[in-house]
Amino acid sequence: MTLRLISFELCPFVQRAVISLEERGVPYEITYVDLFDKPDWFLALSPTGKVPLLQVGDAVLFESQVIAEYLDETHPPSLHPSDPLERAQHRAWIEFSNALSGPGWVLMATKDEAVVQKMAGDAKAGLARLEAELVGPFWGGEDFSLVDAAVAPMLQRLHWANTIAPELDLFGDTPRVAAWTVRLLARPSVQKSLLPNIEQIRDALLLAGPGGSGRTWMGDRLAA
Repeated sequence: MTLRLISFELCPFVQRAVISLEERGVPYEITYVDLFDKPDWFLALSPTGKVPLLQVGDAVLFESQVIAEYLDETHPPSLHPSDPLERAQHRAWIEFSNALSGPGWVLMATKDEAVVQKMAGDAKAGLARLEAELVGPFWGGEDFSLVDAAVAPMLQRLHWANTIAPELDLFGDTPRVAAWTVRLLARPSVQKSLLPNIEQIRDALLLAGPGGSGRTWMGDRLAA
């Protein structure tokens, strides 16, 4: 049965599902929608109006971690630890990683420097918590896990922000997380979770603003 993902080009949560699929070599199709102009067929499928959606035959799954857990249960090998307590801890840190999506998006989308500084502070605080728990070279040690799959897209966006505006120094106090980020972003499954022209798509958003709302703070740096 062919799996079909419904995605938005810049969505980090869809990347989680793609990474999980790519790690297992599972065939899938992907369809992109414009979240600033959502088609009726998409709204009919998505109870939340968000991506990702995974169509499994006539069934539709939504929420990225639900999709990741389904894939983990149905397409071996599992990317979760076998120990129940450790597995629960991993799920808790996946939930924690969701908080990084806010700063990652707002840093890209805002026009306000004060908001940028606030989001940079929030991002650094989140990265510091990860630094204290990271085992390395991946989250729990030698094996790539669902935590790695969940966090990689969030770290990708913070890495972009840090590259465009290095004065933010997002990773300066978290060298182990910085090394983990480099390792994750080099992983084939993570690279394949991004469109080949993702940086052009990202830059177009920064220069035009979400939904064409006007150049962002990061866009000003690109245009300088």
